[in-house]
Amino acid sequence: MSPQIRRLTRLVSVLRAENPGPMTLEGTNSLLLRAPGSDGVVVVDPGPDLPEHVQALAAAGPVELVLITHRHDDHTEAIDSLRKLTAAPVRAALPEHCRHGQPLRDGERLTAAGVSIEVLATPGHTSDSLSFRILDDAALTDGAAIAPILTGDTVLGRGTTMLDHPDGTLGDYLASLDRLEAAGGMGLPAHGEPLPDLAKTCRELRDHRLERLDEVRAALESMSATTQGVSADELAERIYPEVPAQVRPAARRSIEAQLAHLQRD
Repeated sequence: MSPQIRRLTRLVSVLRAENPGPMTLEGTNSLLLRAPGSDGVVVVDPGPDLPEHVQALAAAGPVELVLITHRHDDHTEAIDSLRKLTAAPVRAALPEHCRHGQPLRDGERLTAAGVSIEVLATPGHTSDSLSFRILDDAALTDGAAIAPILTGDTVLGRGTTMLDHPDGTLGDYLASLDRLEAAGGMGLPAHGEPLPDLAKTCRELRDHRLERLDEVRAALESMSATTQGVSADELAERIYPEVPAQVRPAARRSIEAQLAHLQRD
């Protein structure tokens, strides 16, 4: 079946890549931004290098700009294939993912395909993780106009993201949750379905991470161990016993991030 573009908000549509898995959920969401009446389109995360997916993105309209939420392959692999079809500039936090465009800066405002976009640095999953606030797409929430935010992998459509330690840190992640909670509105993640109440989701994720920290402390105490005297694998087996084998490396990295966080306390 050919890829299908689905509208999420007035200005944002999604094309989901056919790369489902334990780390990608149903697949990577390539998000397309376009104002009514605009021929052009902005692609956020071209995704994996799957020919049908890349061709569908290129066919969505003249691609004016490609934006990258972070460095992982399931978001960046198709950069050069899409650029070959569209010649569109590519901008990301890291220079190695940019093509004929400058690295993105926190607080920067862009306009492309008739859409105004604000760049938000939201590290934690990775150090280069960005979110994008769609300024012209605000919806009324409790009487206030609040713009939706493309959250990349910082906040997923369900579950909790991996902290890619040592590049991703728990301190950064908790600060990013604070920032996204304060922004509020709808969250549009790179995996899974939209989050109607981003602030509520951020609070739940913070509570979950703090509970996990308590579990790490309790496990260390029961093992009579220090943060430097136990392996992340041992703790992962205690704290994530239900995690499938293919996801265990991600659980281990998150445990490493939690141990590093506790060492700084």
